[in-house]
Amino acid sequence: MEPVVEEKEAAPAPVVEEKIPSDYKSALKSAQNYDKLMPMSKVGLFDQLTSEYGDKFTSEAAQYAVGSLGADWNANALKSAKNYQEMMAMSPEGIRDQLTSEYGDNYTAEEADYAVQNLD
Repeated sequence: MEPVVEEKEAAPAPVVEEKIPSDYKSALKSAQNYDKLMPMSKVGLFDQLTSEYGDKFTSEAAQYAVGSLGADWNANALKSAKNYQEMMAMSPEGIRDQLTSEYGDNYTAEEADYAVQNLD
């Protein structure tokens, strides 16, 4: 009969925190603040973060922020749509156009459709 040898469990690898550049962290904080204050699309938020008249973050920092935010883009589109409906009495088709326009909110067609379909 062979002796029973107990195998020791390997110690878990130490968790190494990813080194996130400070400007990326600042861009994310700024994105979180915008998300609390006003509904924005991914493109709108990215543009605000990178604008020379806005936050002036690099494209890489802004992309990190938008990707890490975890925003509900459909909910943002719906909030924007409700604002247009209540404040400007726009038609659903006018709202859809405003939401998807490159000169407007820059939501995706899917996000705009979701918003218009869920208006009261």
